[in-house]
Amino acid sequence: MAENIIGASNEDDVGIKEQDRLLPIANVGRIMKQIVPPNAKISKEAKETMQECVSEFIGFVTSEASQKCRKERRKTVTGDDICWALATLGFDNYEAPLKRYLHKFRELEGEKAANQMKATGHDYKQEEEEDEQYPLKFSLIGRNQQ
Repeated sequence: MAENIIGASNEDDVGIKEQDRLLPIANVGRIMKQIVPPNAKISKEAKETMQECVSEFIGFVTSEASQKCRKERRKTVTGDDICWALATLGFDNYEAPLKRYLHKFRELEGEKAANQMKATGHDYKQEEEEDEQYPLKFSLIGRNQQ
Protein backbone atom coordinates (compact mmCIF):
# COMPACT_ATOMS: atom_id res chain seq x y z
CA MET A 1 0.00 0.00 0.00
CA ALA A 2 2.90 2.39 0.68
CA GLU A 3 3.68 2.53 -3.03
CA ASN A 4 0.30 4.24 -3.64
CA ILE A 5 1.17 7.08 -1.29
CA ILE A 6 3.15 9.93 -2.75
CA GLY A 7 4.43 12.58 -0.37
CA ALA A 8 2.24 11.62 2.60
CA SER A 9 2.85 14.48 5.00
CA ASN A 10 0.81 13.36 7.99
CA GLU A 11 -1.21 10.44 9.32
CA ASP A 12 -4.34 11.65 7.50
CA ASP A 13 -2.62 11.13 4.14
CA VAL A 14 -1.87 7.46 4.82
CA GLY A 15 -3.95 5.22 2.59
CA ILE A 16 -4.82 7.93 0.05
CA LYS A 17 -3.99 6.92 -3.50
CA GLU A 18 -2.10 9.35 -5.70
CA GLN A 19 -5.01 9.58 -8.14
CA ASP A 20 -7.32 10.66 -5.30
CA ARG A 21 -4.87 13.24 -3.94
CA LEU A 22 -3.95 14.98 -7.19
CA LEU A 23 -5.93 16.92 -9.75
CA PRO A 24 -6.29 15.04 -13.03
CA ILE A 25 -3.17 15.64 -15.10
CA ALA A 26 -5.24 16.19 -18.27
CA ASN A 27 -6.99 19.14 -16.61
CA VAL A 28 -3.69 20.58 -15.42
CA GLY A 29 -2.24 20.18 -18.91
CA ARG A 30 -5.22 21.93 -20.51
CA ILE A 31 -4.86 24.91 -18.17
CA MET A 32 -1.12 25.11 -18.85
CA LYS A 33 -1.71 24.88 -22.62
CA GLN A 34 -3.96 27.96 -22.49
CA ILE A 35 -1.10 30.07 -21.16
CA VAL A 36 1.79 29.09 -23.45
CA PRO A 37 2.07 30.08 -27.13
CA PRO A 38 0.10 27.80 -29.51
CA ASN A 39 3.23 26.14 -30.92
CA ALA A 40 4.82 25.51 -27.48
CA LYS A 41 5.09 22.02 -26.03
CA ILE A 42 4.78 21.07 -22.37
CA SER A 43 6.73 18.08 -21.12
CA LYS A 44 5.17 15.32 -19.07
CA GLU A 45 7.58 16.21 -16.26
CA ALA A 46 6.36 19.84 -16.29
CA LYS A 47 2.71 18.72 -16.14
CA GLU A 48 3.43 16.31 -13.28
CA THR A 49 5.37 18.98 -11.37
CA MET A 50 2.54 21.47 -11.79
CA GLN A 51 0.01 18.78 -10.84
CA GLU A 52 1.83 18.24 -7.53
CA CYS A 53 2.12 21.98 -6.88
CA VAL A 54 -1.49 22.94 -7.54
CA SER A 55 -2.80 19.95 -5.62
CA GLU A 56 -0.63 20.88 -2.63
CA PHE A 57 -1.68 24.54 -2.88
CA ILE A 58 -5.39 23.65 -2.92
CA GLY A 59 -4.91 21.40 0.09
CA PHE A 60 -2.94 24.10 1.94
CA VAL A 61 -5.57 26.81 1.43
CA THR A 62 -8.50 24.49 2.07
CA SER A 63 -6.93 23.24 5.29
CA GLU A 64 -6.63 26.79 6.60
CA ALA A 65 -10.25 27.54 5.67
CA SER A 66 -11.38 24.28 7.23
CA GLN A 67 -9.66 25.09 10.54
CA LYS A 68 -11.52 28.41 10.61
CA CYS A 69 -14.81 26.60 10.06
CA ARG A 70 -14.05 24.10 12.83
CA LYS A 71 -13.30 26.93 15.26
CA GLU A 72 -16.62 28.54 14.30
CA ARG A 73 -18.36 25.14 14.61
CA ARG A 74 -19.43 25.12 10.97
CA LYS A 75 -19.33 22.10 8.69
CA THR A 76 -19.30 23.83 5.31
CA VAL A 77 -16.30 25.63 3.83
CA THR A 78 -17.56 28.53 1.71
CA GLY A 79 -15.98 30.67 -0.98
CA ASP A 80 -15.64 33.45 1.59
CA ASP A 81 -13.66 31.07 3.82
CA ILE A 82 -11.29 30.35 0.93
CA CYS A 83 -10.83 34.11 0.35
CA TRP A 84 -10.11 34.58 4.06
CA ALA A 85 -7.59 31.72 4.01
CA LEU A 86 -5.79 33.20 1.00
CA ALA A 87 -5.39 36.52 2.80
CA THR A 88 -4.37 34.84 6.06
CA LEU A 89 -1.70 32.79 4.29
CA GLY A 90 -0.25 35.89 2.58
CA PHE A 91 -1.80 35.46 -0.87
CA ASP A 92 -3.40 38.91 -0.80
CA ASN A 93 -2.97 39.31 -4.57
CA TYR A 94 -5.36 36.41 -5.12
CA GLU A 95 -7.97 37.35 -2.51
CA ALA A 96 -9.40 40.44 -4.24
CA PRO A 97 -9.85 38.87 -7.71
CA LEU A 98 -11.41 35.79 -6.15
CA LYS A 99 -13.84 37.93 -4.14
CA ARG A 100 -14.85 39.74 -7.34
CA TYR A 101 -15.34 36.41 -9.10
CA LEU A 102 -17.40 35.09 -6.18
CA HIS A 103 -19.60 38.21 -6.22
CA LYS A 104 -20.22 37.89 -9.99
CA PHE A 105 -20.86 34.15 -9.65
CA ARG A 106 -23.47 34.77 -6.94
CA GLU A 107 -25.14 37.47 -9.03
CA LEU A 108 -25.36 35.13 -12.02
CA GLU A 109 -26.68 32.28 -9.87
CA GLY A 110 -29.35 34.61 -8.48
CA GLU A 111 -30.38 35.71 -11.97
CA LYS A 112 -30.41 32.10 -13.14
CA ALA A 113 -32.66 31.07 -10.25
CA ALA A 114 -35.00 34.02 -10.88
CA ASN A 115 -35.24 33.11 -14.58
CA GLN A 116 -36.02 29.49 -13.72
CA MET A 117 -38.75 30.63 -11.35
CA LYS A 118 -40.26 32.82 -14.07
CA ALA A 119 -40.04 30.00 -16.62
CA THR A 120 -41.94 27.66 -14.31
CA GLY A 121 -44.62 30.29 -13.69
CA HIS A 122 -43.74 30.83 -10.05
CA ASP A 123 -45.92 33.58 -8.57
CA TYR A 124 -43.87 35.91 -6.34
CA LYS A 125 -46.97 37.85 -5.24
CA GLN A 126 -48.59 34.64 -3.97
CA GLU A 127 -45.37 33.80 -2.09
CA GLU A 128 -45.36 37.22 -0.39
CA GLU A 129 -48.99 36.74 0.68
CA GLU A 130 -48.12 33.32 2.11
CA ASP A 131 -45.19 34.88 4.01
CA GLU A 132 -47.58 37.34 5.67
CA GLN A 133 -50.14 34.62 6.37
CA TYR A 134 -47.58 32.13 7.80
CA PRO A 135 -44.71 34.20 9.24
CA LEU A 136 -43.23 31.34 11.29
CA LYS A 137 -42.82 29.09 8.25
CA PHE A 138 -39.65 30.84 7.09
CA SER A 139 -38.11 31.51 10.48
CA LEU A 140 -38.27 27.80 11.29
CA ILE A 141 -36.74 26.85 7.96
CA GLY A 142 -33.98 29.44 8.42
CA ARG A 143 -33.06 28.07 11.84
CA ASN A 144 -32.70 24.53 10.50
CA GLN A 145 -30.50 25.59 7.62
CA GLN A 146 -27.99 27.47 9.77
